[in-house]
Amino acid sequence: MTKVAVVGLGKIGLPLAALFAAKGASVIGCDSDAAVVEAVNAGRSPVAGEPGLPEAVAKAHAAGALRATTDTTAAVAESGVVVVIVRVDIDAAQKVDFGRLDAATSAVARGLRPGTLVVLESTVPVGATRRHFGKRLQIESGLRAGSFRLAYSPERVSSGSVFRDLATYPKVVGGVDAASGEAAATFYRQMLDAEVLLLADAETAEFAKLAEAVYRDVNIALANELAKAAEALGVDYTAAAAAANSQPYSHLHAPGVGVGGHCIPVYPHFLLEATDAPLVALSRRVNDTMAAYAADRLEEAVKGGLTDKTVLILGLAYRGGVKEAGHSSALLLAEELKGRRARVFVHDPLFSPDEIASLGLEASGWPPAERVDALVLQAMHPEYGTLDLRRAQGCRVFLDGRGAYDRSRVEAAGMRYIAIGKP
Repeated sequence: MTKVAVVGLGKIGLPLAALFAAKGASVIGCDSDAAVVEAVNAGRSPVAGEPGLPEAVAKAHAAGALRATTDTTAAVAESGVVVVIVRVDIDAAQKVDFGRLDAATSAVARGLRPGTLVVLESTVPVGATRRHFGKRLQIESGLRAGSFRLAYSPERVSSGSVFRDLATYPKVVGGVDAASGEAAATFYRQMLDAEVLLLADAETAEFAKLAEAVYRDVNIALANELAKAAEALGVDYTAAAAAANSQPYSHLHAPGVGVGGHCIPVYPHFLLEATDAPLVALSRRVNDTMAAYAADRLEEAVKGGLTDKTVLILGLAYRGGVKEAGHSSALLLAEELKGRRARVFVHDPLFSPDEIASLGLEASGWPPAERVDALVLQAMHPEYGTLDLRRAQGCRVFLDGRGAYDRSRVEAAGMRYIAIGKP
């Protein structure tokens, strides 16, 4: 039986661990958060909102195939395969922050044995598996290059559909050498139902993952630019884009008040730090300035401007249905509105008032207790589909930041409807 240590039991790592267990592996999940470990060892999923995950964790635990620990070093020492999936982010200067990964690497290195297969799934800059992660493993373990297998295989899934994505999307794999690539490909073919694509090396696999994120960021920026042009020309972007996309060479995306999450706003910077890519840099700027553009639209629509007005942002999360606020557009939008001397409140059914306050924002209930001059739909949670807008006392303007509401519904509530890409 294959014994696998999964380092990082977050939104991606825990489903991976549960799936490996279901495929017959003996899995040890490793996490620095004792509460996460305690939950898994009780057969409970500490990750909310992932379909099938509570059942998968409970089943794997009951079968004795999944347990968890805070002692990563000990878990690695008894495992033949180590899969590392901890977040690599950017700092305030938009430079790569390896802090979490480096901490995990040190723990892994202390337990690493010759012959172990180590696979990095965290999204990283090109060359980081070999020159950063792998080099640290060698130095801190005392093992020479080639004495353990090392490969890169990027996660390619989305919160809310992880199990579906793991079963559907081809698994990309690249090793630091041929033997490592083959070992990793063999492992994933045993663990996954999806096709496994073995690439020439780890660097090609790293680049493929960054290219996915850059593709989406650039195309969202294009949608945002076209949406603003449509407004200026009196055209409905949504209708025009649907017509354009009726032929197979057009794949226009949806515009919005910004791009959030730990992927699309982050990973282009991994590429920009290493190479000159003007289009990628411009796309990042376009998408990050959509919050200011949305504030401009709102300022024009609210009688007397935004000074001393109250704005309620609907949705702290970076996208609907997901409890994750990392790099959310709500943060940029709140900052913009405050800069125009508006009082800003945030409502999100997935976050407690304390969680919202921890980000420096004022929480609001629904219906809001305070008088509201404007509403902004920032994340389209399912709960917002049945929202009674008439309960927002005094509100006269609704900015649909995700193009999710019908104009007639908003106007029936006595509000002016504005949206990105609609004149």
